[in-house]
Amino acid sequence: MTRPDKHDPASLAFDTQAVHAGNDIDPGTRALRTPIVMANSYALPEDPSSISWSESDPDLPLYTRNTGVNQRHLQHKLATLEGGEDAVVLASGVAALHAVMFAHLRSGDHVVVGDVTYEATYRLYSELLPAKYGIEATFVDASDPEAVRAAIRPTTRIVQVEVVANPTTKVTDIAAVAAVAHEAGAILVVDSTFTPPPLYRPLADGADLVVHSLTKYINGHGDAMGGAVIGSRELIAPIRSDAQVDVGGVISPFNAWLIMRGSVTLPLRLARHQASALTLARFLADDPRVAFVAYPGLESHPQHEVAVRQFGGRGFGGMLAFAVHGDPDTQNRFVAQLKVITSAVSLGHDESLIVHVGTSGPRVATYPADFRRWGHLRLSVGLEDAGDLVADLAAGLDATFGPR
Repeated sequence: MTRPDKHDPASLAFDTQAVHAGNDIDPGTRALRTPIVMANSYALPEDPSSISWSESDPDLPLYTRNTGVNQRHLQHKLATLEGGEDAVVLASGVAALHAVMFAHLRSGDHVVVGDVTYEATYRLYSELLPAKYGIEATFVDASDPEAVRAAIRPTTRIVQVEVVANPTTKVTDIAAVAAVAHEAGAILVVDSTFTPPPLYRPLADGADLVVHSLTKYINGHGDAMGGAVIGSRELIAPIRSDAQVDVGGVISPFNAWLIMRGSVTLPLRLARHQASALTLARFLADDPRVAFVAYPGLESHPQHEVAVRQFGGRGFGGMLAFAVHGDPDTQNRFVAQLKVITSAVSLGHDESLIVHVGTSGPRVATYPADFRRWGHLRLSVGLEDAGDLVADLAAGLDATFGPR
């Protein structure tokens, strides 16, 4: 039996890695936690003449846009938790998405993208990159590997998907799509914001780069914004030098410290998020006043079997989508009746958040029929008592429709 050692993350179970990876005793103060280092510049070596100011050595803090203490420690932790060689942390999840595109695409390149995807991803690939850089994108049903294969071109450089698609919860078989991408010589970029470790680690199933909005589950407290890209050193290096150093989308030391702090409890929080989400999904699915429920943990979900196999019994995430019977005004009245669940954007926070999304916009055409008919309520299940959340939903339904 290998002896666990907090200085050797590979010897530790995930929950122990979440506590110790990336953290060092501060040599100056002997503090047990890496402190916030609010410095822009660091002392140079005796002979700095050979330093390239447009590159970044993660082990040599020079200037916070290149490398800072808090970024460095958070990167080490995230690489450990995802099973990657290296990581870059940036100012937001969207900055991380853009960093991948900026570093690994050129004019004339082609990208295959899941047709249900985060709003910023959709706009970057459907509008901004084609108009500004001549990069073309084809949007396909990423849950169908053959549809991905059919969309590949000789110029395809990236296949980009979400593990659980935002907002419909469609599940992509990452191993199958990775095989298709690699046959074509493309890299597979996976947004795993809805499915942080230990629920799922896409690199283990063939993904080349994993993107997270650290703002969500990994921070977990709704008080810091950040993004990350994790993968091999070879693929991370141009992201660090091009997008972090020369574009400058760097995370602040304070946000990096806050996210480092929040990540310690990730496995404990995620277990609660997932258990409560399944409870709420089952409750809603059993109520005739609810038009539909989309949650991978329900047997009625179209990709339930893929989710069971891919996540290996570790859960199904903390996000679900549903709608009550009625028009948009009815959806809004229901949300207004909730007294515990908060109407707000974002997800993965300690508190439960719900947002009503209607049936307009260019992306809606790719949504399932129920989403197009009713719109949907995206629910991020928080850390409150599950009984309180069920009671809140039940009271909201009663106030909107009358008792069952």
